[in-house]
Amino acid sequence: MRHGLHRRFAFWILSPPGVAASTYRTVIAFGLATMALSAFISNTATTAMLLPIALGVVATLSGSVAGGTDPRRLRFATAIMLMPAYSAPIGGLLTLIGSPPNLIGRGLIEDATGTRIPFFTWVIMAAPIVLAMFAVLSVVLLWLNRPETRRIEGAGAYVATERAGFGRMSAGERNTLAAFGVAVAWWITPGVVALVAGEESAVYRAVLARVDEGVVAIVAAALLFVLPVDRRARRFTLTWNEAVRIDWGTILLFGAGIALGKLLSETGLAETMGRNAAALLGVSSLLGLTLLATLVTIVISETTSNTASVGVVVPIILPIATAAGVEPLVPALAAVFGASFGFMLPVSTPPNAIVYGSGMVPITRMVRSGLIFDLIGAIVIVAGVMLMAPAAGLGWTPLDGDGR
Repeated sequence: MRHGLHRRFAFWILSPPGVAASTYRTVIAFGLATMALSAFISNTATTAMLLPIALGVVATLSGSVAGGTDPRRLRFATAIMLMPAYSAPIGGLLTLIGSPPNLIGRGLIEDATGTRIPFFTWVIMAAPIVLAMFAVLSVVLLWLNRPETRRIEGAGAYVATERAGFGRMSAGERNTLAAFGVAVAWWITPGVVALVAGEESAVYRAVLARVDEGVVAIVAAALLFVLPVDRRARRFTLTWNEAVRIDWGTILLFGAGIALGKLLSETGLAETMGRNAAALLGVSSLLGLTLLATLVTIVISETTSNTASVGVVVPIILPIATAAGVEPLVPALAAVFGASFGFMLPVSTPPNAIVYGSGMVPITRMVRSGLIFDLIGAIVIVAGVMLMAPAAGLGWTPLDGDGR
């Protein structure tokens, strides 16, 4: 974001012939751009960055509608505004660093089950689920908010003008892309080695032991402080004055969420709550527990932060599953995915609040679209996690009554 690489990427998504000229293709392209960006940067930042671009496209459309319709009354405006708000949390599920609940949930699962979930394994598991979610989102948004016209006169020129203003890629953008490439390449290296050499090979164990995800992140970030933008002026890609403006509170929130979950587990409170809930609800099957975990986290996330919902639900669902004698990892993963949902209200997620604050989305349309997508999304999460967790090599063997 510091060097504008994110805007270059967003307009590149909109630049293929025919995309910007079609309302339907524009909405879907905005979703793809949002999803790809939010897999690696903050969902909130991604939505805030794409909002002015969406507003520009809406302004272009409103001028082409007969009678100069107020943009705030256009169904197309609602669709293109809600698309980044909803696709950002979906894209955030693609990688471990895409959204805080992913790392918090993984930490809680690894502490409770001893099952390690590498970066590459998470991507393999999440990718089909994310793609299915996005397909459902596109259908739901365009069905409920059908654009008034199929074509946008002048939208192609608007995108071309914006792209022309970028010029050649700057040194800062190239350096950022290089550091980003280093991080992603090393994050997926252990998974690639496992595919080639096998998870039981000495090579894979050696790579896994030495290529720590946290160390890779620090190395990639350090590159930004040493790769020069202007050698003579001693200007580098990132300065500490810029780095201190990073939302460090989110980093503290990660630790707080994991600490809360660990305390629930170590004090026995989570187990007590889990056993009582299992007895009260009578849910004992893997499907039932996975559905329960998904719905509970989605409901909580509607009015509470997604980090809070995953920090509370995951430590509770793990002992519920153990008490029921089923594999706890699957419902716990479903809870992690469900925590990123909650699309009905402006307070549900920061992206929702940003989009609603634009004044382009009536609250009734947000509630209606969000409710339907929540319900269908819960089904996608349950089916996706139950299918992809074993496919990615994550636990599937039912536990016995003692949790062994």
